[in-house]
Amino acid sequence: MGRVSDAKVRLMDAVLELLWTGSYGSTTIDHICERAGVKKGSFYYFFNSKADVAVAALDTSFQARRVELDAMFSPSVPPMERIRKYCEFGYLLQVEMKAKFGYVLGCPLFTLGAEVCTQEQAVGAKIQEILEYKARYFETAIRDGHAAGVFHAPDAAAKARVVRAYIEGLLTQARIQNDLEILREMSEGVFAMLGVRSVSAVAI
Repeated sequence: MGRVSDAKVRLMDAVLELLWTGSYGSTTIDHICERAGVKKGSFYYFFNSKADVAVAALDTSFQARRVELDAMFSPSVPPMERIRKYCEFGYLLQVEMKAKFGYVLGCPLFTLGAEVCTQEQAVGAKIQEILEYKARYFETAIRDGHAAGVFHAPDAAAKARVVRAYIEGLLTQARIQNDLEILREMSEGVFAMLGVRSVSAVAI
Protein backbone atom coordinates (compact mmCIF):
# COMPACT_ATOMS: atom_id res chain seq x y z
CA MET A 1 0.00 0.00 0.00
CA GLY A 2 2.89 2.35 0.79
CA ARG A 3 4.33 1.91 -2.70
CA VAL A 4 0.95 2.55 -4.32
CA SER A 5 0.46 5.77 -2.35
CA ASP A 6 3.97 6.93 -3.22
CA ALA A 7 3.31 6.41 -6.92
CA LYS A 8 0.25 8.63 -6.81
CA VAL A 9 2.17 11.40 -5.06
CA ARG A 10 5.02 11.14 -7.55
CA LEU A 11 2.60 11.44 -10.44
CA MET A 12 1.08 14.59 -8.96
CA ASP A 13 4.49 16.08 -8.23
CA ALA A 14 5.61 15.30 -11.76
CA VAL A 15 2.65 16.92 -13.46
CA LEU A 16 3.00 20.09 -11.39
CA GLU A 17 6.65 20.42 -12.31
CA LEU A 18 6.05 19.73 -15.99
CA LEU A 19 3.15 22.18 -16.23
CA TRP A 20 5.02 24.92 -14.39
CA THR A 21 8.29 24.56 -16.29
CA GLY A 22 6.65 23.82 -19.64
CA SER A 23 3.02 23.90 -20.70
CA TYR A 24 -0.16 21.88 -20.52
CA GLY A 25 -0.21 21.30 -24.27
CA SER A 26 3.34 19.99 -24.43
CA THR A 27 2.93 17.67 -21.45
CA THR A 28 1.76 14.14 -22.21
CA ILE A 29 0.84 11.26 -19.94
CA ASP A 30 4.02 9.53 -21.12
CA HIS A 31 6.05 12.55 -19.98
CA ILE A 32 4.33 12.52 -16.59
CA CYS A 33 4.97 8.81 -16.08
CA GLU A 34 8.58 9.12 -17.16
CA ARG A 35 9.23 12.04 -14.80
CA ALA A 36 7.50 10.23 -11.93
CA GLY A 37 9.17 6.89 -12.62
CA VAL A 38 5.76 5.24 -12.77
CA LYS A 39 4.40 2.82 -15.37
CA LYS A 40 1.56 4.01 -17.55
CA GLY A 41 -0.74 1.29 -16.27
CA SER A 42 -0.29 2.65 -12.76
CA PHE A 43 -1.22 6.11 -13.99
CA TYR A 44 -4.62 4.86 -15.12
CA TYR A 45 -5.08 3.08 -11.81
CA PHE A 46 -5.21 6.50 -10.13
CA PHE A 47 -6.31 8.92 -12.84
CA ASN A 48 -8.48 8.91 -15.94
CA SER A 49 -6.70 11.64 -17.89
CA LYS A 50 -4.11 14.41 -17.86
CA ALA A 51 -6.80 16.85 -16.73
CA ASP A 52 -7.73 14.53 -13.87
CA VAL A 53 -4.19 14.35 -12.49
CA ALA A 54 -3.72 18.10 -12.99
CA VAL A 55 -6.83 18.90 -10.93
CA ALA A 56 -5.81 16.50 -8.17
CA ALA A 57 -2.26 17.86 -8.10
CA LEU A 58 -3.40 21.49 -7.96
CA ASP A 59 -5.80 20.76 -5.14
CA THR A 60 -3.31 18.71 -3.11
CA SER A 61 -0.59 21.31 -3.57
CA PHE A 62 -2.84 24.15 -2.47
CA GLN A 63 -4.13 22.30 0.57
CA ALA A 64 -0.50 21.88 1.66
CA ARG A 65 0.29 25.54 0.92
CA ARG A 66 -2.72 26.71 2.95
CA VAL A 67 -0.84 25.94 6.17
CA GLU A 68 1.77 28.56 5.22
CA LEU A 69 -0.85 31.04 4.02
CA ASP A 70 -2.94 30.65 7.17
CA ALA A 71 0.12 31.47 9.28
CA MET A 72 1.16 34.33 7.00
CA PHE A 73 -2.28 35.93 7.03
CA SER A 74 -3.17 35.15 10.65
CA PRO A 75 -5.30 37.88 12.28
CA SER A 76 -2.61 38.05 14.97
CA VAL A 77 -0.16 39.38 12.35
CA PRO A 78 -0.41 43.14 11.59
CA PRO A 79 -2.08 43.73 8.18
CA MET A 80 0.95 45.36 6.58
CA GLU A 81 3.18 42.54 7.77
CA ARG A 82 0.83 39.93 6.27
CA ILE A 83 1.17 41.43 2.82
CA ARG A 84 4.88 42.12 3.18
CA LYS A 85 5.49 38.50 4.15
CA TYR A 86 3.49 37.27 1.15
CA CYS A 87 5.48 39.45 -1.26
CA GLU A 88 8.74 38.32 0.28
CA PHE A 89 7.65 34.68 0.16
CA GLY A 90 6.72 35.04 -3.53
CA TYR A 91 10.07 36.59 -4.37
CA LEU A 92 12.10 33.96 -2.50
CA LEU A 93 10.12 31.14 -4.14
CA GLN A 94 10.98 32.52 -7.57
CA VAL A 95 14.64 32.79 -6.56
CA GLU A 96 14.55 29.13 -5.52
CA MET A 97 12.87 28.04 -8.76
CA LYS A 98 15.32 29.95 -10.93
CA ALA A 99 18.24 28.36 -9.09
CA LYS A 100 16.70 24.92 -9.65
CA PHE A 101 15.45 25.21 -13.23
CA GLY A 102 17.38 28.16 -14.68
CA TYR A 103 14.30 30.32 -15.30
CA VAL A 104 11.91 32.56 -13.43
CA LEU A 105 8.70 30.53 -13.54
CA GLY A 106 6.11 33.06 -12.37
CA CYS A 107 2.74 31.98 -10.99
CA PRO A 108 1.81 28.42 -11.98
CA LEU A 109 -1.91 29.15 -11.61
CA PHE A 110 -1.90 32.09 -14.01
CA THR A 111 0.50 30.43 -16.43
CA LEU A 112 -1.63 27.29 -16.60
CA GLY A 113 -4.96 29.11 -16.37
CA ALA A 114 -4.20 31.39 -19.29
CA GLU A 115 -3.42 28.35 -21.42
CA VAL A 116 -6.28 26.01 -20.55
CA CYS A 117 -9.24 28.12 -19.42
CA THR A 118 -11.01 27.75 -22.78
CA GLN A 119 -10.06 24.09 -23.24
CA GLU A 120 -10.16 22.18 -19.95
CA GLN A 121 -13.13 23.20 -17.84
CA ALA A 122 -12.23 21.08 -14.83
CA VAL A 123 -8.68 22.43 -14.66
CA GLY A 124 -9.87 25.99 -15.21
CA ALA A 125 -12.52 25.67 -12.49
CA LYS A 126 -9.98 24.36 -9.97
CA ILE A 127 -7.61 27.24 -10.73
CA GLN A 128 -10.41 29.78 -10.28
CA GLU A 129 -11.40 28.15 -6.99
CA ILE A 130 -7.85 28.43 -5.66
CA LEU A 131 -7.42 32.02 -6.85
CA GLU A 132 -10.69 33.06 -5.24
CA TYR A 133 -9.63 31.46 -1.97
CA LYS A 134 -6.28 33.27 -2.06
CA ALA A 135 -8.02 36.56 -2.82
CA ARG A 136 -9.89 36.33 0.48
CA TYR A 137 -6.61 36.44 2.38
CA PHE A 138 -5.82 39.76 0.76
CA GLU A 139 -9.31 41.13 1.18
CA THR A 140 -9.25 40.42 4.92
CA ALA A 141 -5.78 41.89 5.38
CA ILE A 142 -6.74 45.03 3.45
CA ARG A 143 -10.02 45.43 5.35
CA ASP A 144 -8.20 45.07 8.67
CA GLY A 145 -5.54 47.54 7.55
CA HIS A 146 -8.15 50.10 6.50
CA ALA A 147 -9.96 49.73 9.84
CA ALA A 148 -6.65 50.31 11.63
CA GLY A 149 -5.88 53.39 9.54
CA VAL A 150 -2.82 51.76 7.96
CA PHE A 151 -4.30 51.52 4.45
CA HIS A 152 -6.75 53.67 2.52
CA ALA A 153 -9.08 51.07 1.02
CA PRO A 154 -12.79 51.73 1.68
CA ASP A 155 -13.70 48.93 -0.74
CA ALA A 156 -11.44 46.10 0.40
CA ALA A 157 -12.76 43.59 -2.13
CA ALA A 158 -12.11 45.89 -5.10
CA LYS A 159 -8.67 46.87 -3.79
CA ALA A 160 -7.78 43.21 -3.25
CA ARG A 161 -8.59 42.46 -6.90
CA VAL A 162 -6.33 45.30 -8.04
CA VAL A 163 -3.50 44.20 -5.78
CA ARG A 164 -3.75 40.59 -6.93
CA ALA A 165 -3.76 41.67 -10.58
CA TYR A 166 -0.64 43.76 -9.95
CA ILE A 167 1.21 40.91 -8.23
CA GLU A 168 0.27 38.39 -10.92
CA GLY A 169 1.25 40.87 -13.61
CA LEU A 170 4.71 41.26 -12.09
CA LEU A 171 5.12 37.50 -11.83
CA THR A 172 4.10 37.04 -15.46
CA GLN A 173 6.43 39.82 -16.62
CA ALA A 174 9.28 38.30 -14.61
CA ARG A 175 8.65 34.93 -16.29
CA ILE A 176 8.56 36.45 -19.76
CA GLN A 177 11.76 38.45 -19.22
CA ASN A 178 13.38 35.82 -16.96
CA ASP A 179 14.25 38.66 -14.59
CA LEU A 180 14.00 38.39 -10.81
CA GLU A 181 14.69 42.10 -10.35
CA ILE A 182 11.17 42.89 -11.53
CA LEU A 183 9.84 41.22 -8.39
CA ARG A 184 11.80 43.47 -6.05
CA GLU A 185 9.18 46.14 -6.76
CA MET A 186 6.35 43.96 -5.50
CA SER A 187 5.79 45.12 -1.92
CA GLU A 188 6.61 48.75 -2.73
CA GLY A 189 3.98 48.81 -5.49
CA VAL A 190 1.36 47.06 -3.37
CA PHE A 191 1.77 49.47 -0.46
CA ALA A 192 1.60 52.46 -2.82
CA MET A 193 -1.74 51.11 -4.11
CA LEU A 194 -2.96 50.83 -0.54
CA GLY A 195 -2.09 54.42 0.31
CA VAL A 196 0.87 53.73 2.58
CA ARG A 197 2.92 56.91 2.70
CA SER A 198 6.30 55.37 3.46
CA VAL A 199 7.22 51.97 2.10
CA SER A 200 11.02 52.01 2.49
CA ALA A 201 10.86 50.17 5.81
CA VAL A 202 8.76 47.34 4.43
CA ALA A 203 10.01 46.94 0.86
CA ILE A 204 11.79 43.72 -0.04
